[in-house]
Amino acid sequence: MQSGERRLTQKGQVTIPAAVRAKLGLRPHDKVAFEISGDVAILRRAPSMLLEGFGSVPPMTQPEDWRSVREDFEQGVADEVTGETP
Repeated sequence: MQSGERRLTQKGQVTIPAAVRAKLGLRPHDKVAFEISGDVAILRRAPSMLLEGFGSVPPMTQPEDWRSVREDFEQGVADEVTGETP
C-alpha cells in the first residue's frame, strides 16, 4: 500500500485516506483504536463491544418457537375472518 502524508488540523484531526479506510473496512461512524509503539502509531478498527459481549449472559427463558407462533396467529386470523371461534 502506498504511504502518504496528511495535514493535522488545529483540532488535532486528520482525514484517513480512502485506500486505508477501504483496507480496514472502515465506514462512517465506525470506531478506531490507536496503539503507540515507540514513535509509531498503529491505527486499527476497534472491535465491537456489542459483539464481544454477545452470548456472555444466558437467556432467562428459551426462545419461542416462532413457526408455531406464526401458525397460531394465522389460524386466529382465519377463524376471525370465517366467523369461527375456537
